[in-house]
Amino acid sequence: MSLLERLQCYGEVLVHEPMSRHTTYRIGGKVDYYIYPHTEIALVQILKMLKAENVPYYVLGRGSNLLFHDDDFHGAIINLDKTLNNYYFEPDGTLVAQAGCSIINLAIEALKRSFTGLEFASGIPGSLGGGLFMNAGAYQSDLAGIVESVCVIQDENLIWLPKSSLDYRYRHSLFQNHRDLTIVAARLKLEKADQEQIRQLMRSRHERRVSSQPLDKPCAGSVFRNPDERPAWKIIDDLGLRGLQIGGARISEKHSNFIVNEGGAKAEDVHALISRIQKSAKEKYAIDLITEVEYLNWDEKKKKV
Repeated sequence: MSLLERLQCYGEVLVHEPMSRHTTYRIGGKVDYYIYPHTEIALVQILKMLKAENVPYYVLGRGSNLLFHDDDFHGAIINLDKTLNNYYFEPDGTLVAQAGCSIINLAIEALKRSFTGLEFASGIPGSLGGGLFMNAGAYQSDLAGIVESVCVIQDENLIWLPKSSLDYRYRHSLFQNHRDLTIVAARLKLEKADQEQIRQLMRSRHERRVSSQPLDKPCAGSVFRNPDERPAWKIIDDLGLRGLQIGGARISEKHSNFIVNEGGAKAEDVHALISRIQKSAKEKYAIDLITEVEYLNWDEKKKKV
């Protein structure tokens, strides 16, 4: 039995699937296997197979916050948002949710139940798993502030890790340095609050987001983490780079910490803009801008501009 046939026992498998269909940049080459596992147990088996066959893989949610290279990826992408997207609210505000859940949808469901704590996330377009991986946040809040524990696959076992072991910091988590841990669910703690106040806060933040971010064009969210000195967008503006275009990629006129796909952009176009910004910030201000956007299917040779 071939690897494909075995994988199909545990999930839906797309072959030679263009990653441009699955990233918010609408950029990316083809992948040998694009897999939707049926369940967590199926995911355990899929990971076991891929490791045994030495097939490289990435686990993704909604394809935001990443830059996938245009070269074909001879490996597997495992997508959790289609099937591992169940969530459960307890009366005391405990929320247990699978990694494939939409963060925005969780914020909306919390509002319906008058739970506060996820308002900051009502505009984050990724999955819970991806958000936990990078400690997603906005408006001086982040997921680390409400996480109690995270369920992961480690050595074919499902285990719960307490928050104290997850090394959460600004846009950082344990998972970034331990790719052997696959996030499958989390336990979050919310609080009861006035529903109308929650709704008004979410509405005001939505309006602010719509007015300040280029949501009408393919992008991956904020490109750089904010350094201590000042916000990344301000540094980019001070460098005079707002609106700069390379190939089909442009530094957004609306928000300069966003790079948008103007049509037909290549991964190298986006990377060239990122490198230009980083080099200029280092030369003029001695500031090292660190990307929030994660590079997938890249190596150091490809990153040379």
